[in-house]
Amino acid sequence: MSRTVYVNGEFLPEENAKISVFDRGFLFADAAYEVFPVLGGGIADADAHLARLARSLDELNFPTFYTPDEYLPLLKTLVRNNKLEEGLVYIQVSRGIQDRDFNFPKNTDPSVVMFTQQKSVAENPVAKTGISVITVPDIRWQRCDIKTVGLLPACLAKAEAARQGADDAWMHDEDNNITEGSSNNAHIITQDGKLVTRQLSNAILHGITRVSVLKLLEQTNLILEERPFSIAEAEAAKEAFCSSASAFVMPVVKINGVEIADGKPGPHAVKLRELCIGAAIESAAKAQATRPKRSVKVKSA
Repeated sequence: MSRTVYVNGEFLPEENAKISVFDRGFLFADAAYEVFPVLGGGIADADAHLARLARSLDELNFPTFYTPDEYLPLLKTLVRNNKLEEGLVYIQVSRGIQDRDFNFPKNTDPSVVMFTQQKSVAENPVAKTGISVITVPDIRWQRCDIKTVGLLPACLAKAEAARQGADDAWMHDEDNNITEGSSNNAHIITQDGKLVTRQLSNAILHGITRVSVLKLLEQTNLILEERPFSIAEAEAAKEAFCSSASAFVMPVVKINGVEIADGKPGPHAVKLRELCIGAAIESAAKAQATRPKRSVKVKSA
């Protein structure tokens, strides 16, 4: 059965959804996006994701089109129409459509696309065994704090990981310090019980799940250190994990072929994953209890 997707004011069957070849998201990657976890039919951490989307669009000097309060009913309607119980909902906003020109268009409405993906995000079997990562140079632009669709460096990193038989890649700067994962934030736990993760800057995405993890530290005996950590320090860590909206907390059990935590998910990573999923389920349940208010007129398929 075809999914319903949202394109510029209309809910449509996915096979009927079209975007112009002159859309700047297609031609220049001139677009920002967000991915929201869906649990029990509710969208988790919606406010935080929408606030980050608004920040990304503002940093890119997009004109105001929809407010976060106007995006949310559309996302909820899409999840409900597709009967999505668990998975992801994606939203992408491009600068709009014009003949190919590097200069920004004037008086052009942004293009808005949304779709859902069914996926096991809470009961992900990979989390029980953990993943392996390699390290690769970070070749991205200098505004990684903006969540744009310019994801070719991330694709190249994931492809290289697959070529080497690993599950994912962590990127490093010129000083061999880890910046973040290809599509996630990177964290290690040192032998003396400190959770180390890179501090917020333009070098990393300001992860929503990262915030959740750090808030949950008070329920552990870990001490937080927000600072760069090196590849060597990661390989010598007691535990390692990455965090993202699509995987919550994912234990890392091997880095560049070096086993971490005896090659099994570490106890702190496991506990933080359970706590993070619990918080997301609670957030999603609150969202599910609130029926969407259609503040934007749409055309159903």
